[in-house]
Amino acid sequence: MGNSRPLALITGASSGIGAVFARRLAAGGYDLALVARRGEGLEQLAGELQRQHGAKVDVLVADLTDETRLKGVEEYIAAASNLELLVNNAGFGTHGRFYESSLAGQDAMHRLHVLATVRLTHAALLKMTARKKGAIVNVSSVAAFAQSPGSASYCATKAWMNSFTEGLYLDLKSAGVPVRVQALCPGFTVTEFHDVQGMDRSEVPASWWMSAEAVVDASLQGLARGKLIVVPGALYKFFVVILRLLPRWLYRAFAVRDTRKLRRKSSGNGK
Repeated sequence: MGNSRPLALITGASSGIGAVFARRLAAGGYDLALVARRGEGLEQLAGELQRQHGAKVDVLVADLTDETRLKGVEEYIAAASNLELLVNNAGFGTHGRFYESSLAGQDAMHRLHVLATVRLTHAALLKMTARKKGAIVNVSSVAAFAQSPGSASYCATKAWMNSFTEGLYLDLKSAGVPVRVQALCPGFTVTEFHDVQGMDRSEVPASWWMSAEAVVDASLQGLARGKLIVVPGALYKFFVVILRLLPRWLYRAFAVRDTRKLRRKSSGNGK
């Protein structure tokens, strides 16, 4: 796969933040490998990027919770001599108390957020560290900074993602390897993520919603500056500061009282 243009591989690329990453990177001169479960959305996006930006786009239809499909994406990365950016964006949430939720959904979330991220990152870093060039963006969430009722696994896997990314940063820095890593932690973002859950967006103040474009632009700007943790939006930066300062016992007391979202259906995908 020799190519003079850099390659970016993006998971969860069929819509939302992943699709915006694809558009921004194609406009910036990248070739792309787009990964998602839905082939139709990927093909449409690939055609758009090829027409508008002349990018070479490979479409990889894969459910990354499936061992065989995940292995196929690992092998693609291993063969990609020009890989310079990996965006681990694929993700979903289940809503409801852990013990009342489908175990299959909990299992799939951990496979996608944790195991797929581990394996694709490992494959990418073998290439990037050898070339001493490249970057990895792990799309996390402000949910990484605090637990909330009904989101035990979602918050835990996103907290893991932040910790994992920081560990990678320390490994690379201590080895003097100039490969950048970032944990991107958006708040409420206008994507299909919440639509899949059936969430009524009016439940959240309009000022809390960010566009996927604003989130991706913050990520790419942070990546250019070598920033490890990127929290897009002044509101969410303030929110994270408060969470870090608030005593955990006090936060837990507030969180237990806020059970309104548990009135919604306690199964299915969503934040």
